[in-house]
Amino acid sequence: MGQVLANGLIAGSAYALVALGFAVIYGTTRFFHVAHGAIYTAGAYITYALAVLCRIPLGVAIPAAVILSCVLGLLTETVIYRPLRRKYAAALVLLIASLGLYVVLQNAISLVFGDDIKSIRSASVQEGFNVLGARITLVQLVTLGVAAALFVATGLLLGRTRLGKALRAVASDLELARVTGIDTDRSILFAFGLGSALAAVAAILVSFDVDMTPTMGMNALLMGVVATIIGGIGSIPGAAVGGLLLGVAQHLGVWKIGSQWQDTIAFAVLLAFLLVRPQGIFGRKLRKAEI
Repeated sequence: MGQVLANGLIAGSAYALVALGFAVIYGTTRFFHVAHGAIYTAGAYITYALAVLCRIPLGVAIPAAVILSCVLGLLTETVIYRPLRRKYAAALVLLIASLGLYVVLQNAISLVFGDDIKSIRSASVQEGFNVLGARITLVQLVTLGVAAALFVATGLLLGRTRLGKALRAVASDLELARVTGIDTDRSILFAFGLGSALAAVAAILVSFDVDMTPTMGMNALLMGVVATIIGGIGSIPGAAVGGLLLGVAQHLGVWKIGSQWQDTIAFAVLLAFLLVRPQGIFGRKLRKAEI
C-alpha cells in the first residue's frame, strides 16, 4: 500500500503541474488549448536534443528547454490565437485551430526525432531510497519537490505581483478588465508563457523517469484536464489536489484490476465528480443576478 500511494503521489505531481499550466491558460482565455499537450511533448524533446544530441550539460539544457517551450507557447498565442480573437472567432474555432496546431506539432516532432522511444537518462537505474516502506528514486523525489515549489511560486506570482493580479482580473472578466485599463493581450500572453513553462517542466521530469514518445502529450493533457475539473477550474490548490487525487486513484486501481484500466479509472472519477460536484473540490457555484 505504501508503494502504491507513493507511486500515485509521484504521478499525481506531474498531472498537477500540467493541470496548473492548463488552468492558467483556460482561466484567462476560456477555451481548451489542446496544443498544450504538444508543447508538453516539445519540452521533453528539446531537452533530449540539447542534452543527448548536442551534449550540453543538463544544468544548461533543462532551463534552455523550458525557455524555448515558453517561447513556443508565446508564438502560438501571437501567431494563431490572437489574430483569431481579433476577428471575434468563436471558442469552437479556437478549439479547432488548437487541435490542428497539436497535430502539426506532434507530427513535426515525429518527423524530426522518429516514433521510437527516446531516453534522457544516461546513468544506470538506481534502487531508490526507502521512504516509509516505499522505494522512491532520486528523480521521483525531485519531481515531488519541484512540483511543490512551483505551486508555491505560482501562487505567490498570481497573488502578490501586479502582473499576476492583472491576469486574475482578466480571468474574472475580460471586458471589465479591458475597460479598467488592463492590457489584456499582455496578460493573456503572460498566461501562455507561464502555462507552457509549467508543462515543459512536467514533461522533463516525467521523461527522466519513464522516457518519452511523440504521443506522450495527449495523455498528459487529458489527465491534466481531468485533474483541473476535479480540483476546480481556476484554483491553484484545486489543481494540486486534483492531480494528486487522480494519481492515487489510478494506482490504487492498477493495484487491484490492472494497468490497462488506468484511463478508465481517470474518467470514471471525472464522471463521478461531474455528477456529484461539477464545480470541483475547490470550485464555487456560479450565481446569476438579473435586473
